Amino acid sequence: MKQYNNRIEIVLEVIGGKWKTHILYYLTKGPIRTGELKRLVTGISQKMLTVQLKELERDGLITRKTYDQVPPKVEYALTEYGESLKEVLKVLCDWGGDYLRHRYPNGEVTVRNSDDEIGTQ
Repeated sequence: MKQYNNRIEIVLEVIGGKWKTHILYYLTKGPIRTGELKRLVTGISQKMLTVQLKELERDGLITRKTYDQVPPKVEYALTEYGESLKEVLKVLCDWGGDYLRHRYPNGEVTVRNSDDEIGTQ
């Protein structure tokens, strides 16, 4: 039986790390093809993207849909349970914006897509 010290440890195991939250953030906007995710998640290697997508799929947060066509088309989307992360990600994004305003009140740091909102229902 696996044991955790606290619930945040579970969260960090499932969505922690350098890339998973980036991937989930972009999937909040709807299904995305692998190549588009690679373009959006700046700096991730193809191998790492594949590993992270497999882990998110294994953990039940995203689905992988393969279309029977040439060239192959694969899309990833949030599962119904993965959709529950939208509000969490929105809160984290809002906190990030608040932190930048607090830490850098003169605007020394900017965010390229700061007006890019997470679609929550």
